Amino acid sequence: MRLALAGLAVMLGSAVCSPAWAQTKDFPVRPVRLVVPVPPGGSIDVMARIVSPKWGELMGQNVIIDYRPGANTIVGSENVARAPADGYTLLINTLPFVVNPSLYPKMPFDTERDFAPVSLLGSSPFVLVVHPSVPAKSVKELVALARAHPGKLNYSSAGNGSNLHVAAELFKNLTGTDIVHVPYGGGGPALIAILNGEASLSFLSLIAVTGHIASGRMRALGITTAKRSKVTPQLPTIAEQGVAGYDFGAWFGVYAPAATPAPAIKTLNDAISRALRDPQLAERFDKEGAELVGGPPSVLAAHLKAELALWAKVVKSAGLRID
Repeated sequence: MRLALAGLAVMLGSAVCSPAWAQTKDFPVRPVRLVVPVPPGGSIDVMARIVSPKWGELMGQNVIIDYRPGANTIVGSENVARAPADGYTLLINTLPFVVNPSLYPKMPFDTERDFAPVSLLGSSPFVLVVHPSVPAKSVKELVALARAHPGKLNYSSAGNGSNLHVAAELFKNLTGTDIVHVPYGGGGPALIAILNGEASLSFLSLIAVTGHIASGRMRALGITTAKRSKVTPQLPTIAEQGVAGYDFGAWFGVYAPAATPAPAIKTLNDAISRALRDPQLAERFDKEGAELVGGPPSVLAAHLKAELALWAKVVKSAGLRID
């Protein structure tokens, strides 16, 4: 899915510096906590582990990953929304951050009001994978198998409303197939379910499964985005294989609590921007099938607003809701 980067003129409002900030102008003077709102092993976790070492090195302080999984990233996100707005507690998140407000009737925070965008990091396609025991070597064969045996195949997701769930439901809707949803507590457990053969198939971030595909522990059938990945150019897209209009991908952003002072946001963004220009980091992104994006906070702010509007329409159209 193309990144919605229109409206770059939308600028992040300047925060008023608090007395506490006036005493800590050498920010950061201690490690920064980056909350990963999913269990280890998923795409958010992989992105955080790729970026944080170089980011921390350039700031002169470690970026410590803090796992706070639960409720489709809501637990970890709320932890950051309620944290002191001093620049030392940050959130990394992806699609659930913009899908959840349309899925849940009541949220413990407001995605736009309670967070200050720091930086867009990058994007990554998903890939439709199956366990090797599934007798399908292409998307067309999988669709035929699912139609011949409705309800027999199942797919693993990171939980209700997760990007894996939405990607699969979009596929089912466009193909008219009956594939049973088995929600797990995160992208990592959903991936393990495929490796163990507990689930027939899943839609997993390419950044999280390249090694498993190469080893033959899972079979890749198609890329979810409109264009093929440069990492797996031989793998056709799902749309190419007869599922017209299928286009789905993930993007990753870093956020701080809303009242975080503008100088802290600038320091964090500057360090991320320099990290994303590092040749070794860029090579790692390429290897994992991810695309570097970066940019000032205003880019993420505009993208966030556009994605919230987009997914509100998608969720309403698909009739998805979590009570």
